[in-house]
Amino acid sequence: MKQAHVMILAGEASGDAHAAEFVEQLKLQQPQLKLSGMGGKAMQKAGVDVFFDSSIIAVVGLVEVLRHWGDIKRAMDMVKQRLDQTRPDLLILVDYPEFNLKMARHARELGIKVLFYISPQVWAWRPKRIHKIGSLIDHMAVIFKFEKQYYEKAGIPVSFVGHPLVDKVKADIDARKIRMQMGISPEQRVVGLFPGSRTSEISRLLPLMFATARQMQAREPRLKFLLPVASSLDFDELSERCSNSGLDIIVTRDEIYDVISCCDAIASCSGTVTLEIALHNVPMCILYKMSWLSYLIMSRLITIPHIGLANIVADKAVVKEFLQQDANPDAVSRELFELLENQAYRDQVKQGLKQVRDNLGSGDGARSMAKLVLSLLDQQTT
Repeated sequence: MKQAHVMILAGEASGDAHAAEFVEQLKLQQPQLKLSGMGGKAMQKAGVDVFFDSSIIAVVGLVEVLRHWGDIKRAMDMVKQRLDQTRPDLLILVDYPEFNLKMARHARELGIKVLFYISPQVWAWRPKRIHKIGSLIDHMAVIFKFEKQYYEKAGIPVSFVGHPLVDKVKADIDARKIRMQMGISPEQRVVGLFPGSRTSEISRLLPLMFATARQMQAREPRLKFLLPVASSLDFDELSERCSNSGLDIIVTRDEIYDVISCCDAIASCSGTVTLEIALHNVPMCILYKMSWLSYLIMSRLITIPHIGLANIVADKAVVKEFLQQDANPDAVSRELFELLENQAYRDQVKQGLKQVRDNLGSGDGARSMAKLVLSLLDQQTT
């Protein structure tokens, strides 16, 4: 019997992590499965033969994509070449839609079955593209319950597999012990600075976070700041930048949930990490900055009132968002101090974050995804 081959394409750190989780479940259920793809360190560690490092192309914004077009084109050419040469039984596309849908088209031309995992945000902008997506894939695996109805209405095969982050929540984190190991005393308050996993996010948000931290430390000198570094980023480079800032920042690659649990409040980028923070019920605010050209174009396309995933899932503004010129040190530091010092406001935000968790479902997403993958492979061989 021919060894089944699954190719997985993940273009960002979050996609790399989510792919690694269902890969581990796949290998438990079918150890002989051949797995290759584009991804990062998490997929590699899980046992995927990674032929292109996706951290090179993890950028956000239209202008930023143009700047990195050479690397993106090189990745596309390599993926197409691998599809031509290996003809996998199933191609799994993890998020990163602008890139992955181009690869879906090529796979379709070769007769390769395509599963898309983590739907493009058709509910947020360009809703009509759902029909184009449906023409390029065989099945959609969604992670938010509300997404399923969009695909069912369009007649596209879809499964709700649950959000992978729910499985990862730890109930037994000893935050006091972790803080002690980091040299943080029990009475010190800790603010998390979470600038994201893409180099373009770092370049736009880190200067703002440094300026915010300076204002906060001037008012409260004993404040500590924690900055987690994603696996897709250069740890030494970020450590040096934080060291040169003159601020009391602990730079860490510790497990993200351990870092979150140590924080009293967090200033975060707008992506998946806002859900991770919400799942641990830590008050936060969300920062979003991109080039003005990208922002002008995107603001005309977006059809929902929120940018941060935590607010989108809650379907209301449970935490404050600071966009473009509103994302400034005065406004952000003021909000963080409110989250630290105003107990009634803090409790209100935490209550809203509980709703985010409730809306994400009961978990078991990685196992559900693995089950769907094996089901699609069985259909291939029968």
